[in-house]
Amino acid sequence: MKLKKLVENLKNKKLVNFEDVEIDGISYNSKTTKKNDIFVCLKGENSDGHDFANAAVEKGAAAICAEHKLDIDIPQIIVESTRHNIADLAAEFWGFPSKKLNLIGVTGTNGKTTVTHLIQRIIEEAHEKCALIGTLGYKTSSSDSYHDAKHTTPQAPELQHTLSMMCEGKIDYVAMEVSSHALEQNRVGGCEYKGAVFTNLTQDHLDYHITMNNYFEAKALLFRNLKEGTFAVINNDDEYAQRFIDIIPKGVKVYTYGIKNKSDITASDIDFSIHGAKFTCKIFGTEKKIELLMNGMFSVYNALAALTAGVAAGIDAQICISALEKTKSVDGRFEIVNKEPLVIVDYAHTPDGLQNVLKAAAELKPEGSSLICLFGCGGDRDATKRPKMGKIADELADIVIVTSDNPRTEDPQLIISDILAGIKSINTQKVFVEPDRRTAISMLKKIAKPSDVVVLAGKGHEDYQILKDKTVHFDDREEARKVFGS
Repeated sequence: MKLKKLVENLKNKKLVNFEDVEIDGISYNSKTTKKNDIFVCLKGENSDGHDFANAAVEKGAAAICAEHKLDIDIPQIIVESTRHNIADLAAEFWGFPSKKLNLIGVTGTNGKTTVTHLIQRIIEEAHEKCALIGTLGYKTSSSDSYHDAKHTTPQAPELQHTLSMMCEGKIDYVAMEVSSHALEQNRVGGCEYKGAVFTNLTQDHLDYHITMNNYFEAKALLFRNLKEGTFAVINNDDEYAQRFIDIIPKGVKVYTYGIKNKSDITASDIDFSIHGAKFTCKIFGTEKKIELLMNGMFSVYNALAALTAGVAAGIDAQICISALEKTKSVDGRFEIVNKEPLVIVDYAHTPDGLQNVLKAAAELKPEGSSLICLFGCGGDRDATKRPKMGKIADELADIVIVTSDNPRTEDPQLIISDILAGIKSINTQKVFVEPDRRTAISMLKKIAKPSDVVVLAGKGHEDYQILKDKTVHFDDREEARKVFGS
């Protein structure tokens, strides 16, 4: 693509050394820059892409997109924010692929991964092709294996390239997790959505957003940008529901779901067992019985979100229900890895997430047995949630094992101290501390009785642990199976 065509729609741009050169790609990492790329100088938390522009030129960059003029003798496109404009460049370069797809975005603190997977299964049940983009990577169908996407929502060039490949593969729909970081950083700029789904909003990422209002405003961008003729699906039981509804543009059809509050689609008569959740679903007043293979109240909410999205997309409700009833838990989401004791691995890493998982696990606990919670908190992330999670574990579990999650550059012992601050009294018969997660899991062999229920929270599907100086292989599911021989 010619540079003139690529940048013609950028607003408030200044052209320096302009020449209509051929552009073969977009890069923002000088190490991976290729010949004839346009190199975009992104400012990150720890580095500034402007400092690497010369290195990109040495690699063959044909043009530079920057926030100020550089002493470089090739075409430069000067813009106010490279982070926002990279999305526009990427969408233009790849031919605005989202316009050719039915893109459904799912945002919220918890449930995004499960809801996108359920939406994918629903659409496939209706005999349409549906791809998925999210935390676990991207896949072009439910039977496809995951391809690594690095982030919950990829950076704009990778995202637009992936969407372009999906267009070439004749994909009809894409269900995409949309993180608050991606919205704030405009990674999803240039994307046009057929619909958007809101799961919930609880404390997370305040190390980045600082306040819950900022966090809300980031999530709200997905809904503010919906166009006439699209749809929005809102969890009507969430305390932020009305705020989301209030900012949705005119001409966007709003659908609500819930259990507590009056909604378009609701669940009642909910019953849990080791086999899953059963409930009565009312869809605009029409009753349907649903039997999920998934468990926990959060799974009911996730199912309602996906069902509502399916109905909003024009899919028959019975087709949606059929898909939901066939779907097992997503990897690392309330995943049962051992029966005696019942060991559940879950990605819960927020106060709300941990509370939901422990309440769901308690529903499966036989009388006279114990609920055991093993968890830690991530380093270099929101520290204010640590004592809150300690308090929740202390209140809901009979035995608590505090350990490490992904400590990153922080001292694991200091993270644990923050967690312990939320626990009322350090009763040595109830609360155990072991910074080494592998050792902590092995302790369960002596602590857990066959009838007990054990929750390993925080890492879920992850098969790695991020330490101060390295990342090592680590999988809660593998470790639990080793300990219990399952």
